Amino acid sequence: MYVGRIVAIGATQSGRVAAMYRVSSRSFPNRQAKVLPGAVAVVPKPGFENDIQKNPYIAYNCLRLVGNVAVATNGSHTDPIAEKIASGMNLRDALATVLLALDYEHDQLSTPRIAALVQAGSDRAWLGIVRPDALFVREFRLQPGTAYYVCTYEHNEPLPERVDTAFDVASADEACQYVLGKGAFAALERPVTAACALASPNGFETAIADAQP
Repeated sequence: MYVGRIVAIGATQSGRVAAMYRVSSRSFPNRQAKVLPGAVAVVPKPGFENDIQKNPYIAYNCLRLVGNVAVATNGSHTDPIAEKIASGMNLRDALATVLLALDYEHDQLSTPRIAALVQAGSDRAWLGIVRPDALFVREFRLQPGTAYYVCTYEHNEPLPERVDTAFDVASADEACQYVLGKGAFAALERPVTAACALASPNGFETAIADAQP
């Protein structure tokens, strides 16, 4: 099944929370994740820079760290959500306010905006989506070994039953490999690249990974 972009929240068996983002794409597969200070960006691979002229929505910061919070999204809403949180707004309101203000992406596919928030040291996490016909923001209580996700297409509402009950990773790199093709994500088609943040004693560790050909 092709579901487009994916954001996920999870907790390992030891209780370490994770925010995960995966690019799945049919139209623009020639992209990669790039680590920046306190962030990860999705950008075209070398030689495909002109793809931005075809669709300006394909390059963006997909992951931001704000203190003990990790923000993962599929577009330019990453930064304003992070800025709202940095200003002191609570996580639910930061997510809902920005999704409502920016709305879905007005490209040819009316691509929904999706977002995930996790907080180190807390079992509370959020998933949100704004699409042409709806806005959903849902809080989840993360149990060890579980992950929840929402996608731009098909699985495009954050629901408690959309859960992976075998989630467990030891590093942010393993989280990337998991969301690219393990557990509940294995049957979701056309993975391209991933960026993940996993809570650690010093905040979050981050990693990126490309899907295997």
